[in-house]
Amino acid sequence: MKVRILVRLKPGVLDPQGRAVHHALEGLGFDGVEDVRVGRMIELDVAEGTGDETLRKMCEQLLANMVIEDYAIEHLDGEKAPA
Repeated sequence: MKVRILVRLKPGVLDPQGRAVHHALEGLGFDGVEDVRVGRMIELDVAEGTGDETLRKMCEQLLANMVIEDYAIEHLDGEKAPA
């Protein structure tokens, strides 16, 4: 079973990568971009039947820094589990 974990900084946490990308886009002449937040995507291939509780534990213990980041779990069949 394939699962995608999306990790991003919590609102209000400074995002220097996002600022750098935003500045670069402006420098390239792209107008209308008001803000950029950079995150990461992790794809896992897990055993069939791996529950969302197990996936949440993976995120909270290793994949995301819960102090400054949020995460979302997406099953690649389209279901999305709340974080």
